[in-house]
Amino acid sequence: MKRRELLGAVPALAASSLPAVLSLFSAPAGAVPLSKLGKAEPFDYAILKGRARALSEAAYKPRPTVLPAEVGALDWDQYQSLRFRDDHLLWRDSESYFRAAFFHLGLFFKSPVHMYELVDGKAQEYAYDSGMFDYGKSGVNGKKLPKDLGFAGFRLTFHTDRTRDVAAFLGASYFRAVGGEWQYGQSARGLAIDSGMDRPEEFPDFIAYWLQRPNKGETRMTVYALMDSPSVAGAYRFELEPGNTFTMDIDAALYPRKPIERLGIAPLTSMYQTGENDKRKANDWRPEIHDTDGLAMYTGSGEWIWRPLENPRNRRFNVYGDDNPRGFGLMQRDRDFDHYQDDGVFYDRRPSLWVEPKSNWGKGSVQLLELPTNDETFDNIVAFWNPAEPAQPGQELLFSYRLHWGGTPPVMPPKSRVVATRVGLGGVVGRKRPYFSQRFAVDFAFGDMGLIGPDAKVEPVITVSRGKVEITSARPLHAINGYRAMFDLVPPDDTETPIDLRMYLSVNGQAFSETWLYQYTPPPVSERKLE
Repeated sequence: MKRRELLGAVPALAASSLPAVLSLFSAPAGAVPLSKLGKAEPFDYAILKGRARALSEAAYKPRPTVLPAEVGALDWDQYQSLRFRDDHLLWRDSESYFRAAFFHLGLFFKSPVHMYELVDGKAQEYAYDSGMFDYGKSGVNGKKLPKDLGFAGFRLTFHTDRTRDVAAFLGASYFRAVGGEWQYGQSARGLAIDSGMDRPEEFPDFIAYWLQRPNKGETRMTVYALMDSPSVAGAYRFELEPGNTFTMDIDAALYPRKPIERLGIAPLTSMYQTGENDKRKANDWRPEIHDTDGLAMYTGSGEWIWRPLENPRNRRFNVYGDDNPRGFGLMQRDRDFDHYQDDGVFYDRRPSLWVEPKSNWGKGSVQLLELPTNDETFDNIVAFWNPAEPAQPGQELLFSYRLHWGGTPPVMPPKSRVVATRVGLGGVVGRKRPYFSQRFAVDFAFGDMGLIGPDAKVEPVITVSRGKVEITSARPLHAINGYRAMFDLVPPDDTETPIDLRMYLSVNGQAFSETWLYQYTPPPVSERKLE
């Protein structure tokens, strides 16, 4: 599949699954035991790492992608009608707080994954059975499907609400979760390889999952996953804990088969079509359409950075160097329904996703890829950590981090932070504009804003890579109990070469806000209208 087809398909499926899942857990009361394959074998994370290392030392074997004709021909609505039967739910007959259901193969999901249950240190594989599924209006006759067809992934529910899933693992190494807003949005991946380069990106697969049966009263669940791709094999351990902020503690052990030029650790995948700072594709009745509106970074040196997202005309790739980052994430800071007016998929409720390293990641960079998109079903934003040293065959690369899914990230800038970025035509209202310029209006709020008195000298400290800055100001904005910084940028020439901007608020010479970063691409000369 093409990159954007895969990126768009998986999150869109997750977003649409929430209403559909209401009918998933409403049938018979009795539980049907699931069939297993082979015998139970000892299993733990050390065994999984050994298996991944051995896999990396062997030649890569592509996974099958050919499905039975009637399954391979399913369209979107037909695939959505496939349901895992309620009476087959994993652990339905136990006192576990968790339940699990499997996804059927079909649509974009053509390669089977092996599913195991882990109990008392021993793992045994679940056998596929078409009787697990209700085929609804799909037109598929499950009895005619191969006995070993396999599964595409799985989803989880928690005891606080059995009608809606809290996490799902489906497609390549994609997974997603919900916080207290009960709304899917952006996705995470196990790994990204060569994302944003001039050659096709490689998508590693989770080829097997081990679901550890939760004991009575346990609020955390453990999942293991085996990764494989032409360039790398890997072992993953997930500790999942639902809550108002859903947390995932992740340990990853990677074993490269060959040199990897751009390794993406903790990759996040999102969508940005149009927003207050980018109206280029504002052709919809809704004012804003995006899963997230900015990249937040908490650097190893303690600096907080906010980088608003855009839907660029052309592919755009940015690198932000750091040493031992304290965290980064794609955030949905704007959570005002009125700014979206979407009462179907509720962009105001989409979860932010914060990456918190739990180990020393050393030198490297947070990297951001922005792709142009005309459609909200296509994810066009990717962010990840890239170690400074390229991955080499024979290495064992260990990474440990925590993901936080929810409306409010676990840490916030202690200083005032950016709450809105708006752009428009520059110049002075009522006067003829002699040349083209772009106006930037950036609103800051929260933090120590309440300390600023009427006599304090508040200034925007602005640096740009090219062009001229003029008409600067910073004035109180009482509506948000904050300040609005404004300035015009005059492009230096007729080219569309990107211009990097950097700004923060200074109060009597003291830095008083997080750092606002922006990359502005001047429009073609033909679009530089003066009125």
